[in-house]
Amino acid sequence: MQESEAQETTASRDAAGAVLSEDGLSEATASATEGGISGALSLLQAGGPVVMILIAMSVLATAVTLLKLWQFSRTNVGRSRNGRKALHLYKEGKTQEALATAKRARSLVGEVLARAIRGLQCGVPEAKIREELLRYGGEVLENLRGGFRILEVIASLAPLLGLFGTVLGMIEAFRQLEAAGNQVNPAILSGGIWQALLTTAVGLAVAIPVVAVLNWLERRVDGLAHEMDNLVTQLFTEDLSEDALKEKDAHHERPGLPATAAAE
Repeated sequence: MQESEAQETTASRDAAGAVLSEDGLSEATASATEGGISGALSLLQAGGPVVMILIAMSVLATAVTLLKLWQFSRTNVGRSRNGRKALHLYKEGKTQEALATAKRARSLVGEVLARAIRGLQCGVPEAKIREELLRYGGEVLENLRGGFRILEVIASLAPLLGLFGTVLGMIEAFRQLEAAGNQVNPAILSGGIWQALLTTAVGLAVAIPVVAVLNWLERRVDGLAHEMDNLVTQLFTEDLSEDALKEKDAHHERPGLPATAAAE
């Protein structure tokens, strides 16, 4: 009986300890969250309006980047496998299969090839087909480049705003130092300097990822433009590489005869 009561007491103590530990963990988490929020607010207050403007610019840059990623994903930018397959089928004389493959690609490259193949089926002259494809490709690329100007402005202005905030902070620090007169406190100057340099750090932190993202997006658009131009040109020309010519000669050889006999 006494042993069972002791076991119950020990179990109750363990449960109470677990509750207290959970309460302590939640309190620690809440205090850490409050500390992080208060620290961020203090940095905002120290940086002044310049830091607030930079944060607003970073939010805008993030929104534009997410929008462009969604647009690139929806239009399958960078995916040209089915487009190359459609071109290969058209070269083999399988026009309907090539057109179906180009439509199934659901990409900008596939749409360009589909338009070109439909034009050739309808007997449209090559010059008019190229002109229409050039117009359509230019419109597509312009839509994909939409928003790039915003990122360029943010990438250019963010470091300048940070530097401007640093200059203002240094002016304020030396003004306070002058007002102190003979009772100069080094803490006044050091505190003003780190607050001033804070804006430069925030400006660089905003500009560096924006520059990286902008260059990556521009590279994807340039790659798409090159791929569309390359495939459309191949549609109207012949592949003169050695492997392509050998494959073409193999298709034209008569069965049962060597290549030399077929040539004679």
